[in-house]
Amino acid sequence: QVQLVESGGGLVQPGGSLRLSCSASGSTLDDYAVDWVRPAPGKVREGVSCINSDGATYYVDYLKGRFTISRDNAKNTVYLQMNSLQPEDTAVYYCTALQAGCGIGYDYDSQSWGQGTQVTVSS
Repeated sequence: QVQLVESGGGLVQPGGSLRLSCSASGSTLDDYAVDWVRPAPGKVREGVSCINSDGATYYVDYLKGRFTISRDNAKNTVYLQMNSLQPEDTAVYYCTALQAGCGIGYDYDSQSWGQGTQVTVSS
């Protein structure tokens, strides 16, 4: 398993922006998809955005246009640029590395998760 560390969260006002980072130490992310998730009401988590090893990107529909996922394999880092943040976006954001790629179901309990990074959107 690949151990990842999330960072970049913080407190922002509605309409503000943050860029989250998901970084691996000691392992390369080149061959992995990376999935950003957050807890959601009534669910353990919801997928926010995912990027495949080939760079293809995926977003939950209601976040399209506000969030952008990208990767820099040389830095073993995946980024989530979050713009026009809303209070409903407040959550702890987590990332995990996926061997099988985006869009394929996986067992959350079998994944390696970090502590997450807290995003708080409030005035």
